[in-house]
Amino acid sequence: MAQVKVYYDQEGNTLTVWFGNPADEYVAEETGDEVILMKDKNGSVIGFEKLNFRVSESSRLNVAFETVAV
Repeated sequence: MAQVKVYYDQEGNTLTVWFGNPADEYVAEETGDEVILMKDKNGSVIGFEKLNFRVSESSRLNVAFETVAV
């Protein structure tokens, strides 16, 4: 089963999403839009990190997923 991992660092103001194995990270590439792409040795994106991501203390971070049959 595929797994997506979502981490919100409230102190560091980052949102990190992994849809691959974090241990396979080989290189990180900054896009210039406060987004960092984490890639494996083959250059495939296995995750991303959004910098300066904030959720107000009075709200909650909700995560929803939708799958599409292939």
